[in-house]
Amino acid sequence: MTHTIHKRTLFACLLLVVTVSTSAQAAETLPALQDEHAPQNFAEMWAGFDPRSEPLETEVLKEWEEEGVVLQIVRFRIGVFKGKTARLAAVFGYPKQAVANKQKLPGLLQIHGGGQYADYRACLLNARRGYAPLSIAWAGRINAPDYQVTPAEVKLFWDGKTDDPRYNITTDWGALDGYHAPGKNPGNQFPSIEPEAWTLNNIESPRNSGWFLCALAARRALTFLEQQPLVDPDRLGVYGHSMGGKLTVLTAPDARVKAAAPSCGGISDRYNRSPLFCQTLGDNVSLKQISCPIIFLSPANDFHGRIGNLPTAIEEIQSSDWRVTCSPHHNHQDTPDFEVATMLWMDQHLKGSFTFPQTPKTELTLNTTDGVPRFTVIPDESRTIHSIDVYYSRQGKTDEGPQDRLNTKHRFWHHVKPVKAEDAWIANLPLGNINQPLWVYANIRYALDEPVSGAGYYYRPYTTKSFNLSSLLQVVSPAELQAADVQATREPSLLIEDFKDDWRQEWFSYQPDKWTITTHKLNDGLWKAPPQAQLALEVRAAEANQMVVVLDDYATEVELTGGPDWQTITLKPSDFQNLAGVTLSDWQGIRQLKLTPAEAQRPTRGSKTKQRILGKNWRGPQPTFQNLHWQVDP
Repeated sequence: MTHTIHKRTLFACLLLVVTVSTSAQAAETLPALQDEHAPQNFAEMWAGFDPRSEPLETEVLKEWEEEGVVLQIVRFRIGVFKGKTARLAAVFGYPKQAVANKQKLPGLLQIHGGGQYADYRACLLNARRGYAPLSIAWAGRINAPDYQVTPAEVKLFWDGKTDDPRYNITTDWGALDGYHAPGKNPGNQFPSIEPEAWTLNNIESPRNSGWFLCALAARRALTFLEQQPLVDPDRLGVYGHSMGGKLTVLTAPDARVKAAAPSCGGISDRYNRSPLFCQTLGDNVSLKQISCPIIFLSPANDFHGRIGNLPTAIEEIQSSDWRVTCSPHHNHQDTPDFEVATMLWMDQHLKGSFTFPQTPKTELTLNTTDGVPRFTVIPDESRTIHSIDVYYSRQGKTDEGPQDRLNTKHRFWHHVKPVKAEDAWIANLPLGNINQPLWVYANIRYALDEPVSGAGYYYRPYTTKSFNLSSLLQVVSPAELQAADVQATREPSLLIEDFKDDWRQEWFSYQPDKWTITTHKLNDGLWKAPPQAQLALEVRAAEANQMVVVLDDYATEVELTGGPDWQTITLKPSDFQNLAGVTLSDWQGIRQLKLTPAEAQRPTRGSKTKQRILGKNWRGPQPTFQNLHWQVDP
């Protein structure tokens, strides 16, 4: 049940509310540049900034209770820039019982990603687990009951339309522009440090970037947390997703941070046309300053935090207390047994209520008697192990960058179930050629003592009974394969999937409770379609239904008759159409195959074309499949 508390009772809350000063204009938060000289490195960029020196001037915009948690929309001072005060809105929460028990709670700073919101669900679920969480609205957007700030409401705030019933107070960047998706001004000031009318400096400077401004705001948010009477200032953690992942890495060098957990960001922003950006705001610059315990949540197909940069990131950090968890096939999303790593990491380092197993030990042997590489895994067995899985890919690049986005997203990972040999597990890695790199890592899925609930990357509530821990990715070049006399022993196959044994390990779904399944197998040369081939599949559905087969942006509906017998489906390229009605010309270049009960073909951003829905709600039990293959007529 939700209880709203009237503002007249707010004097009793634990927030330190400071009346907004009406005195003379405060001094600038950041020192002026000397001799028009922009900061050239990390130390110079942050020189002269003390996140504790200025008053917070906190405002409470709304307060309510939900499920034993006190939740508030707050706003506090970021700083004074170019004569105007900037203020950061956020959602804050804490368990109500903690006040009566006079508890000191760990504080948790959550940083949303691009296009996301500061969200009350993160605060609600984290507070229920014994934290005092703060979700900051650096882009101005807020999601809370009866306090919605979408991009439309952000614009109302910019325009000062206080009479509009949808108007809500939110983040105010004053003379600057730290907003994103959309920004208040044209262009994207995050990857740029060039001067504009709305930037801090009139020359190229890292202090012009939205990255710097939002990281500065995050450090002020740490000040907010440490000044709350029910927060233990020596137990502060920070985590964030996507852009929030990079901002987590930018914030983690603050000595007050005792644990950090970036997801899908913070390891790959190493490329910019500005050398000054790279030497001040590149991920590697902040990573080298991090000494707190840190866990990287890095899905193996993520376009933003690319797994190929993960070994380098681990070498760069100053902390010896690190872990990684890498879901195969996933891009910018995850499932609960990977997402939960954030909360377990905070539980260990802020509450002392959990202990992570050690990173599994691995060894890759190239020089073998049969020419097949061998991967040895020795997991920490301090917890019950549910499964040990090895994944390897041939589609990595040693110099992978943003221009390789499609390959990154659709990289196929072969799965091997290792065989136990004494105290280790051994996986053979047969290769189809020795002209591509070999990337390999292991996943260990552990049991939890009891289910853990939390809010995922996009705030969807989850509950899981297990968690995943990964080994660090190992990368081998073609030259190393050839020097070790590795042999090409795996032959191309017309059979794409037999749907037996561990077949699901080479497919994926972000919603395991639904039957939609996707694979990147067709992006691997082992399953290249022969000329004039048809795509064939046998399906068994208890009831008559429609099934949708999707190949990248092309899709087709298939009528299923239903019943106990297998139904054979054969499809040719011309059966598939994209949203514009263009048919697929051939099978070449296909990266992703999906089987699903329904699919929405959506227009590209800015297009006026309406989306098209294929398929419909599924009836009856989930279907079963067999013998997905390329059919070649004699």
